Amino acid sequence: MTILKSRPGHSGGSRDALPLETGDHLDRATFHERYKATPEHVRAQLIEGIVYMSSPAYRRHGASTAIVVGWLVAYAAATPGLEVLDNTTVILGDDAEPQPDACLLIRAEHGGHTRVDEEDIVVGPPELIVEVASSSASIDLHAKKRDYEKAGVLEYVVPLVRQGRIVWFGRRDGGFQELQPGEDGPFRSEVFPGLWLEPTALLNGDVTALLDVLQRGLQTAEHAAFVRRLRAKP
Repeated sequence: MTILKSRPGHSGGSRDALPLETGDHLDRATFHERYKATPEHVRAQLIEGIVYMSSPAYRRHGASTAIVVGWLVAYAAATPGLEVLDNTTVILGDDAEPQPDACLLIRAEHGGHTRVDEEDIVVGPPELIVEVASSSASIDLHAKKRDYEKAGVLEYVVPLVRQGRIVWFGRRDGGFQELQPGEDGPFRSEVFPGLWLEPTALLNGDVTALLDVLQRGLQTAEHAAFVRRLRAKP
């Protein structure tokens, strides 16, 4: 299990590249070159061919993202062949280069859908993406959702911290459909058996309760079978 946190390297960009601005309409190659030339503290994303420059990250967003990453790390630690990405650039197509808050993916050698290019950039759709939505909710639930859906992401989770709810999309007939939590409370991933999410615990920052519910998922027969399948991959 590996945790990655990255963005395109600054050193590879052209010093003559024009600066990025919110609203620029660019192809992915042009965006990528300009992004590499920006200062390290600048965060930008290409969504549906449009540049979005990120606003300041507030405490509540950072705290929620840290909990999400910890939840995914705990799952990956018990499940071979997975990788957790934290705020990492992902190339999804000719007009999409987002930087999701968190991803959980199956490594290519275990049957996953991503690869790593010569710049150490992730290419292809991670199996699961999480975007913690506060001020960015309208983008996360519309433009980003469309890009992730088009690219073939299998599950997309959006904790809406201001609204106090979690939206979980799963893949149905080639597109996203909103999934519902079980009658006993937790969401259950369809791609990663045993990945259970207690929405109230996440939204309230109750890490103990969050991990207690996850442990219940990790003890299921479905998770044990998933582990056997991953280990059986060449």
